[in-house]
Amino acid sequence: MTTRFSRAAIALLLLVAAALAWAETAPAVADEVRAAILLYHRFDPNHAPKATTVTTEAFEDQLNWLADHGYKVAPLSAVVAALNGGGEIAPRTVAIAVDDGYRSQYTDMYPIILRHGVPVTLFVVGRAVSAEKDALSWEEIDEMTKSGLVDVQSHTLSHPHLLRMRARQRPAVYQAFVNIELSGSKALLEEKLKRPVSYLAWPYGEVDADLERAASAAGYCAAFAVAGRQARAGDNPFALPRIVVRDADRGERFDRLINLGGTTTVAAAPPATCAAPR
Repeated sequence: MTTRFSRAAIALLLLVAAALAWAETAPAVADEVRAAILLYHRFDPNHAPKATTVTTEAFEDQLNWLADHGYKVAPLSAVVAALNGGGEIAPRTVAIAVDDGYRSQYTDMYPIILRHGVPVTLFVVGRAVSAEKDALSWEEIDEMTKSGLVDVQSHTLSHPHLLRMRARQRPAVYQAFVNIELSGSKALLEEKLKRPVSYLAWPYGEVDADLERAASAAGYCAAFAVAGRQARAGDNPFALPRIVVRDADRGERFDRLINLGGTTTVAAAPPATCAAPR
């Protein structure tokens, strides 16, 4: 009996040892790469008169909430690289994108990101800069980019409703217009910023397969839409989802907003071979 017990114990020990050895050599299951790309537009120190306006108080509350709950605000370029398998990001990572190039991004947002030390990516409308009353100037953009916290990318030349325009124009005319809006904006920004411009934000979030191909042909590495969910590895690189943030998104509501999931989509086209932002 003792011998049978000893043999059984030895056999059990051998099985445990084999299981441990397999566990040490088995490939680890990697966590799914995902991140919330938060989208802002206007900022105001006192009130939010428009749906896309966020007060400076709310913006600071949101940044404080992220820090207090273990979130890391990463450059958008780091998130895009991780989604494409070219880097790693922490499980609780967000990126901040700001569209349209309103002047309040300099007067009201910029001092806050300096205090918090968080990076943002501005998508500016090329022809509006230094031309429209409510738009950023090239001097303000230059100051912000020199801080190392602000990256500037393309939001087309004139912010048109691209899909609406297609219904009103002949195909050849429409295609020429799209090429000017995408390539012209990229060229203008690269001339002014003295560096490559790699990302594009679609005006009004409007995008289809033809526009995705046009963005790739124009030399962009990635483009961004609006889909109200986190971006995940496997998402279409020319329609990456962003989450619009409102003034009322604070506390638990902000938590629910940035943790919205969703299914991945199959990329319609591979990313262009071009230089990613710094």
